[in-house]
Amino acid sequence: MPRDMAVAERRDSPYERSKLPGCAGVAHRLQPHCRGSVALALSVARAVPARSRALEGILCIEAGMLLFVLQDGMMKAMIGAFPIWQLIFARAVVALLLLTPLILWLGRPHRLLTPLWPWHLARALLFTSGFSLFYAAFPFMGLAEVTTIFFAAPLITAALAAVWLGEHIGPYRLGALLVGFAGVVIAMNPGGETFSWVALLPLACAATYATSQVIVRRIGEQETTLTIGLYTIGLSGVLILPIGSSAATLFGLGEVYPHLAWNWSLASWQDAGLLALLGTAGMLGYMLLSRAYQVANASLVAPFDYTYLPMVALMAYLVWGEMPGTTTFVGMALIVGSGLYLGHRELKAARRREEPAPTAEATFTPGNPVAPLSIPKDVGDS
Repeated sequence: MPRDMAVAERRDSPYERSKLPGCAGVAHRLQPHCRGSVALALSVARAVPARSRALEGILCIEAGMLLFVLQDGMMKAMIGAFPIWQLIFARAVVALLLLTPLILWLGRPHRLLTPLWPWHLARALLFTSGFSLFYAAFPFMGLAEVTTIFFAAPLITAALAAVWLGEHIGPYRLGALLVGFAGVVIAMNPGGETFSWVALLPLACAATYATSQVIVRRIGEQETTLTIGLYTIGLSGVLILPIGSSAATLFGLGEVYPHLAWNWSLASWQDAGLLALLGTAGMLGYMLLSRAYQVANASLVAPFDYTYLPMVALMAYLVWGEMPGTTTFVGMALIVGSGLYLGHRELKAARRREEPAPTAEATFTPGNPVAPLSIPKDVGDS
C-alpha cells in the first residue's frame, strides 16, 4: 500500500520559501538556494488567484489519494501472482527510473550524492522491513482493517518525537494521543473472536515507519523530499533482496505462505506492464501530493490525507466484498479525529512561532517515505 512515496515538497514551495530571510518574494533578493525556478514560481504564484490555487491543491491531493488507493488495491490483487519481495523491488526500480532524471533536471537543492547516506540507509531498512510486514498481512486481513491499524504511525511519531527529539507534548496533545491509541486497540479488537496475531503486523509497520519519520525530522533541513524519497525507495529495492531471501528460505516462511516465497516470475510482457503500472501509480501519487503542498497552504490540504481511509474501505467493499466490522469503523473515527486534532495543534503552534507549519502528523499514508518538514539547507551552508 505504500503509496510509495509521497509527501510533499511543501518546504520547497514558493509559499514557504517566501517566509525565509532573504526570500521575501522579490526575485532579485533571492539567496542562492532560492534562485532559478523558484523566482519564476514566485512571479507565477502572484498571478494566480488564491482560491483557484487552493482548489488546485485539493484536487491534487485527492487525485494522489486515489492513486495510492489504486496502488494498494493492485498490491492486494497481485500478491497472489507475485511474492511481496518482487513487488517491492519493482516499485523501487520505477522510483529510480523516474526520480533520478528528475533530480538531475531540477538540480540544487536536490542531490543524488549526500554525506547523510547512513541516515538514509537506516530509514530505508526501517521502511523496507516495516512494509514487508504490512504487505504480509494482506492475504489474512481486510484492506480497511490493515490500513486503519497502520494509521497509528502519526501517533507513534508524536510520542517518539517527544522522547527522542525533546518535542513538547502538552495535556491536550497527550489526550489526543491517548484517544488515538485507544482507537488503534479498538480497531485491532484483541478480545474479539476474530483477533489474530496477524493484526500485529501493520502495527509493527506503523512503529518502524514512525521511527523512520523521526529520522527525517533529524535530517529534514539538510535534504529535500525528492532526495529522501529517492534514497528510501531506491535502497528498499536493494535491501528487500536479503530480507526476502532470508524470510523465505532461511526461516522457511515461503513454504507455508506462498506470498512470501522466493519464486520470482515474469512470464509475459503483461506481467512487466502490471509491475510498471504499480510503481508508476505510487510515483504519480507522490508527485501530486508534492504539487498540492506547493500550491496550497498545508493547513488546507493536510486533512484531506485522511480521505484515504474511506476511499480504501469503499474499494475493498466494491472489489472484494470486504465489510469492516463495527470496531474497525469506531477505531478509524478515533484515529482520524486524534490525528486531525494533533495536526491542528501543530499548525497553531507554528503560526505562533511564525514558522513554516510542520504537518508530519497530518500527512501520513501507507508507504509515504517522507512527510513535509521544514526548509532544506545544504550541508555546506551550516
